[in-house]
Amino acid sequence: MPRTTEVEAAAECLRRGGLLAYPTGGVFGLGCDARNEAAIRRLLELKQRPAEYGLIVLVADWALAAPWILPVPPDWAQRRRPGVTWLHPAAAAAPPLLTGHHKTLALRRPAWPPTLALCTAFGAPLVSTSANPRGAPAPLDAAAVEAAFPAGGIDLILDLPCGERRVPSEIRDLVTGRRLR
Repeated sequence: MPRTTEVEAAAECLRRGGLLAYPTGGVFGLGCDARNEAAIRRLLELKQRPAEYGLIVLVADWALAAPWILPVPPDWAQRRRPGVTWLHPAAAAAPPLLTGHHKTLALRRPAWPPTLALCTAFGAPLVSTSANPRGAPAPLDAAAVEAAFPAGGIDLILDLPCGERRVPSEIRDLVTGRRLR
């Protein structure tokens, strides 16, 4: 699998419909353009992940997800701090592959600078899931991503360091503020 340290090359891979492995605040993530159904299906197949689980979507700016979420009151919007995954009430336009056919969409504005730089360069919603087959350990570096997918399937690896957080991101319900994970 090709590797790069250039964020713009990684964003271009996403624009072309590719699958990208990239660093997050804790582990390597696997993502694609959240607007590209074919890329999402390819990602789910590669990970062996059921579509009904839904997926987390990363955005550099909350407004990028506006077509997929219901408007939220200002006091709810103030809860959305970076690095936390928020379950938003989903609009009818939210892609079912992202929501898992549920009534919420999981959104996060990354706090880890390389991931935020990627989201900013891409300029659109980005799927985020750990870069491992279902049930396997989440990789902490590019070499571990390559080992997890020896037959390929990933178009590019953004070979930058992950953060030091080794637990999955916190998930909260935006409406209630309740912590779910």
